[in-house]
Amino acid sequence: MSAPVPNRPLRLGMVGGGAGAFIGAVHRIAARLDGDFTLVAGALSSTPEKSRESAQALGLARSYDDFEAMAKAEARRKDGIEAVAIVTPNHMHAAPAIAFLKRGIHVICDKPLTATMAQAKQLAKAAEKADALFVLTHNYTGYPMIRQARAMVEAGALGRIRLVQVEYVQDWLTEAAEKSGSKQAEWRTDPERSGAGGATGDIGTHAYNLACFVSGLTPQALAADLSVFVPGRALDDNAHVLLRFEGGAKGMLWASQVAPGNENGLRLRVYGEKGGLEWAQEDPNYLWHAPFGEPRRRITRNGAGAGPEAGRVSRIPPGHPEGYLEGFANIYAEAARAIRAHQAGEKAPAGVIFPTLADGLAGMRFVEACVQSSRRDAAWVKL
Repeated sequence: MSAPVPNRPLRLGMVGGGAGAFIGAVHRIAARLDGDFTLVAGALSSTPEKSRESAQALGLARSYDDFEAMAKAEARRKDGIEAVAIVTPNHMHAAPAIAFLKRGIHVICDKPLTATMAQAKQLAKAAEKADALFVLTHNYTGYPMIRQARAMVEAGALGRIRLVQVEYVQDWLTEAAEKSGSKQAEWRTDPERSGAGGATGDIGTHAYNLACFVSGLTPQALAADLSVFVPGRALDDNAHVLLRFEGGAKGMLWASQVAPGNENGLRLRVYGEKGGLEWAQEDPNYLWHAPFGEPRRRITRNGAGAGPEAGRVSRIPPGHPEGYLEGFANIYAEAARAIRAHQAGEKAPAGVIFPTLADGLAGMRFVEACVQSSRRDAAWVKL
């Protein structure tokens, strides 16, 4: 079980996440769930008026009209923020992250890393020079049973990995929601704000990251067939991707936002010489293990067969569901442990895992390669 942290809460700021922003509320819940962070400042919207209104609604003492003013002011304060959560649309990740990193303020950024590879490279340079951590919220890596699966693969329970199947399937963009007033649909289907990938960047990067995180494999090349099924849409809403990994393993990734009957159907299957694993995000407290030639076994969160890697990011006994918000909170909890260690001049404690800038760059390369491959009639593109 996660032990209570005796340290005081870290002072957190937020860029974006104002009124009507879904992911901002999720980050705020995740940040405070374990008492590791207290939100004290923010530049919460693209206009000063909305920023102030959102800050007042949240009871924030310090509201800023823009992220530059916030970064400068907070860096000068003795009680200034120690970390900032960036929860803006993709095209507004890099500039705020750079502004805070160069002032030594730790950054916790929503995925994907940026909208373009050029922005990603600028951010990477800033992060290399900064005396601050960069955390990317690929939140599904925080689920206990995903940590369990990763540990089992590392321990050789599956033997040499042969196959990786991953999918993230939704239906909310089956119709042109971006034309009917959906704020989320508007920016996620806009190349200027989302980047070159639609479903590929929004949920495909989650699937890709999860497949790599659990399997431990390094992708070598991919062949992608991206589709736009809704007339007039500028970005892909469906992607079929073949993957080749170093060492000879093969993979398949399906990301879709136009598959009726699916909500957040993230599913991972990993198969090796000795057996397989299967996990579904909509039923996250169970991991299925199939040793070759034996009946399938169900491993439950904090139940029999679950190891310490899963236990350290679990909060309650087995049978009580933990899910999306708790998994998200685990990324924040891991970030807090790493930040406190950094402040003490130490390395992060053993076992602390969180997605980094390297994961973000890998996601950007994935999107870029998918777009290139699809434009070349699904030709193989090296990663």
